[in-house]
Amino acid sequence: MQIETRSLPSQLPDLGELPPLLTRLYAARGVQSPSELDKRLQALLPFTLFKGMDAAVQVLAAAIRQGQSILIVGDFDADGATASSVAVLALRALGAARVEYLVPNRFEFGYGLTPEIVAVAERYHPDVLVTVDNGISSIEGVAAAKAAGLQVVVTDHHLPAEQLPAADAIVNPNQPGCDFPSKGIAGVGVIFYVMLALRTHLREQGHFAPGAEPNLGELLDLVALGTVADVVPLDANNRILVHQGLARIRAGRCRPGIAALLEVAGRNAERLTSSDLGFILGPRLNAAGRLDDMSLGIECLLSDSLADARGMAGELDGLNRERKRIEREMQQQAEKTLAAMELNAAKMPYGLCLFDPDWHQGVIGILASRLKERYHRPVIAFADAGNGDIKGSARSVNGLHIRDALDAVAAHHPGLISKFGGHAMAAGLSLPQANLAAFKRAFDQEVRRQLSADDLTGRLLTDGELAPDEFRLELASQLQLAGPWGQHFPEPGFHGEFELIQQRLVGERHLKMLLRLPGQERLLDAIAFNIDLDVWPNERIQRVRVAFSLDVNEFRGRRSLQLLARHLQPL
Repeated sequence: MQIETRSLPSQLPDLGELPPLLTRLYAARGVQSPSELDKRLQALLPFTLFKGMDAAVQVLAAAIRQGQSILIVGDFDADGATASSVAVLALRALGAARVEYLVPNRFEFGYGLTPEIVAVAERYHPDVLVTVDNGISSIEGVAAAKAAGLQVVVTDHHLPAEQLPAADAIVNPNQPGCDFPSKGIAGVGVIFYVMLALRTHLREQGHFAPGAEPNLGELLDLVALGTVADVVPLDANNRILVHQGLARIRAGRCRPGIAALLEVAGRNAERLTSSDLGFILGPRLNAAGRLDDMSLGIECLLSDSLADARGMAGELDGLNRERKRIEREMQQQAEKTLAAMELNAAKMPYGLCLFDPDWHQGVIGILASRLKERYHRPVIAFADAGNGDIKGSARSVNGLHIRDALDAVAAHHPGLISKFGGHAMAAGLSLPQANLAAFKRAFDQEVRRQLSADDLTGRLLTDGELAPDEFRLELASQLQLAGPWGQHFPEPGFHGEFELIQQRLVGERHLKMLLRLPGQERLLDAIAFNIDLDVWPNERIQRVRVAFSLDVNEFRGRRSLQLLARHLQPL
């Protein structure tokens, strides 16, 4: 692993009266003006920039006025669950007579609005179907819904294919001709914007009695959770949504379901960070869709009763523990498979594909992420989908747009892939198992066309070294509040060489350390999670290069500085 320092622009921007370190950190993340750091709701981009917004609002407003039934069709991940919850809660608050939701079970129906899901949806007798976090590629599903006499509003953020579905309205920043500049907004963010536009329209029509207009800001905790959990780029607009949602949670004004998830995770709401949304709450919510039925997660988020939400959060926590067990077993099997192939770094494919008939469909995405982090290359993990087909979950590295790479493979090898879709860093696909060997070759060739060996070495970017007097609790607290940090706006990280004074194992795989900067007397607490037990602890290692972030450790009411080690390299 190579540790490199992030580059800075030749001239630092004028960001106002910020400490010099913060100015450098923001500049390294592409911030060019103080307006990009404005986290007030008033700084949000206007909903009027969305193509298709007026058409969507007209359909939904008419449904509310006429007392029609609206069915939300969601997705089975955290973005889909929060988006479904936002749609249901907002539409009910805006006066819709009947609002229900339907989430496809990933093991029975797969992703999106398929004709099969439309057949299930018809049992609800809806007048209007609204997709959230899906639908942009549902050509056949939308056609089936229209043939059944339903109106269809598609809200999505995924990349479209050449053909768009024939819906009554499409709201997606990535559709051709849409001027909304935040292309990385999550599905939950898109439906939140639709609800804002709908409320404005209803207000202008005199729909609300005096004092009865709902405060949609109460849903920002859900928007923040879905945005971070979906790992979309935290551009300036997404940072506003996440910041405002975190502020509500920290102030104790979140949904009972989120409060209950925090309880089972043992997290203090007052000190919640954006990384907690992604690594603590998101996985517990996702566990329902991965192993069972995402309806459990949505019901938890919709619940108005903390007692009821606690019961559901406990079930989600149990599912997440089971997911971790399955993930460990799958990762061990993947490592055995790679070891048996006797691949060294020179022989390993640039694009790595692995399949095991016993792997769990709901966990292959996490497995692909783990292998990508270990081997520093795009990875696709496949599981058996039945009927001679396999499903794959892909994760990419910087420099390779994985959805576009799959598109290129499909274009050069017609019929090899049955279907695919996704983002720059993550995608899903299906293909006949008989095509796997040919697909492996084609995928590796495409990755080799776009990436060089240097792109696969594993680079860890940091913000450089800290001066001895910058190892302060106050600075760690300041950096936490300077976010929210996340995808494409990474948490500040630093590196340095230290004397390793003390090391001990805590828990199963965590290394607690005392470090000292050369020439300094002060000892620094540090911890590294999920270390390699074949290397650590090792009393012979007395000097280390560490990539770390500054963290605030809280124990028995006492707050202290702690280095959170991201990478340890013996010297």
